[in-house]
Amino acid sequence: MKRLMIGLFVCSWIAISGCAAMSGSSSTSTTGSASPVLDRIMQRRQLHVGMSGDQPPLNMTTTDGQVIGLEVDLARATAAAMGVELKLVTMPFGNLLDSLRSGKIDMIISGMTMTPKRNMQVAFVGPYFISGKAVLTKSKKIAEAKDSESINHPGVKLAALRGSTSQIFVEKGTPQAQAVLTNDLNSAVQMVIDGKVDALVADFPFCAVATFQHPNANLQTLVAPFTFEPLGVALPAEDPLFVNWTGNFLLALEGSGALQALAEQWFKDGSWLQKLR
Repeated sequence: MKRLMIGLFVCSWIAISGCAAMSGSSSTSTTGSASPVLDRIMQRRQLHVGMSGDQPPLNMTTTDGQVIGLEVDLARATAAAMGVELKLVTMPFGNLLDSLRSGKIDMIISGMTMTPKRNMQVAFVGPYFISGKAVLTKSKKIAEAKDSESINHPGVKLAALRGSTSQIFVEKGTPQAQAVLTNDLNSAVQMVIDGKVDALVADFPFCAVATFQHPNANLQTLVAPFTFEPLGVALPAEDPLFVNWTGNFLLALEGSGALQALAEQWFKDGSWLQKLR
């Protein structure tokens, strides 16, 4: 029912916005174009969306290599509204912003917090989801922490994803602890399980899902996240029309209730967990 709701919304958006007509744009060159990125997308008939592929339930890779998740569905709906195919481009989280700026991808939908520093480099629309920092640990004491100061002690090893706001949180919020940076979250989880670090600092949804993914590892997380982090779609800064289109689409998706339906699908129904084992 929820997928049907999203599909009906996309169809109505196409009809109202005239995206089908946009796909037949008379512009054949990005030179002097009002929207070089949109022209690029329409010319190749593909929307290239970058994501890490290891941030469940936002985006994750199944045992058979398929990338699924809330953000995948959001990307698919965006491409459908444009009348083009979706091409997912997975890479380490730390490489996403450089790939966007270089034009290798058209947008990022990958659990990326809209920070002032990032917003000086690329444009953002959203948020489409509110997250926050939490810890994944085997320590009951750490899982009961109320703030960053509770885990800011010498000898405490905290893993964090390289290039993420979790890295900033660990380095600035817990300067006395030892930061252990990783290129992907799955290896960080394994470090917690193997006792190589005391905890992983990551987004609250990921930490919560990890406890269900590894039921025999005695993993724990916080009752509530430490921080407030709005997740947004990152877009090239040099294309205001593309930013405007994406922002309006996201706003309409939220207003229709389709965005909420996506969140409920991935957070209330955990049947997809079986695809990760």
